[in-house]
Amino acid sequence: MVKNKRFILSVLILLAGYQSIPNYIQLKGTKADKTDSFKFMSFNVRLFDLYMWTKEKTTRSQIFDFIEKEDPDILCIQEFYHSDNDEKYEFKTLDSLIEILSAKNYHLHYTTSLRESDHWGIVTFSKYPIVNKGVVSFAEKGDNVCIYTDIVKDGDTIRLYNAHLASIRLEKHDYKVMQEINKNDYSKDLKEEFNMLWKIKSGFQIRALQADSIRKSIQESPYPTIFCGDFNDTPASYALQTVKGNLKDAFLESGKGLGRTYIGDFPSFRIDYILYDDNFTASGYKTHGVKLSDHHPISTYFKYHPNKNANQ
Repeated sequence: MVKNKRFILSVLILLAGYQSIPNYIQLKGTKADKTDSFKFMSFNVRLFDLYMWTKEKTTRSQIFDFIEKEDPDILCIQEFYHSDNDEKYEFKTLDSLIEILSAKNYHLHYTTSLRESDHWGIVTFSKYPIVNKGVVSFAEKGDNVCIYTDIVKDGDTIRLYNAHLASIRLEKHDYKVMQEINKNDYSKDLKEEFNMLWKIKSGFQIRALQADSIRKSIQESPYPTIFCGDFNDTPASYALQTVKGNLKDAFLESGKGLGRTYIGDFPSFRIDYILYDDNFTASGYKTHGVKLSDHHPISTYFKYHPNKNANQ
C-alpha cells in the first residue's frame, strides 16, 4: 500500500513539473558553427584539487591539459586558487594558464588571501583586449563573487559576467542524513533533518539577494552581455530565473543530452550556466564529460551580430 502511494506521488510530481523537463534534457542540439565565432568556456575547477579531494596527484596537471587542449577564446573559472609561494610552484596556476592559453588577457579577483601568498577567487581570461573591470557588490561579504569584464570584439565592447553564488555548505554528516532519509531511516527527534533543511533554506535566501544584485547590474549594462557561472542552484530556482530575465540559456538553445553539471555528493543537477542576450547566437553547447572537479566544464561557440535593440 505504501509503495503504491509513493508511486502515485512520484507520477503526480512528474506530471506537475513536466514543463521544466527541457531545462534538464535536450534532444536536438546544434553543431558548433566555428565560422566567425569565438569559443566560450566556464569551469569551476575546485581549487585545482588543492586539498587532494580526488586522491590523484595528477588532477591539477590533467586540468591544465584539458584547458590547453580546448583552448577557449574566453575562459571563466570559479573557485580559482593561486600561490605566490615558491615552495608551492605547482600551484602558480595563473602563470601556467597564461602560458598555455591563447587568451592571455585576464581579470582576476581574490575573495580571500592568506599568508600574503595564497589566494582564492575567480578569474576571466580573454583572447580579446580588456578595457574595463568591475565587481558586482553583494550585501553579505564572503567567498562568493560576481565580476564583469569589458572586452573589445570587432570594434565593439562586450560585457562578460563571471559569478560564483553561495553554496549550501553541507558537511559530511549532512550527506549521511540524506542517505538515511533515502532509506526511510529518520533520527528520533528530526534534529539533524531540520538542521540540514535550515542550511538549504539559508543558501536559497543568500543566493536570492546575490541574484537581485546581479540582475540590477545586467540591466544597467551599456553593452552586449554574456553571463556565466556556478549558481549552486537549479534552472527553476529564483536565483537563475532572476539573473536570466530575457537572456537566453546556451544549453536550451544549442545543447543536447542531460544538462547536469554537478557531480559531487549532492544529487546531480544542472547548476552551471552560460546566458546571453540577442546580440549573440550560440551553437555547439557542450557539457564536457571529464571528471577533474566536482563540476563538469561547459562551453559553447558564440557568433556576434550586434543587435542595437537587444533587450537585456
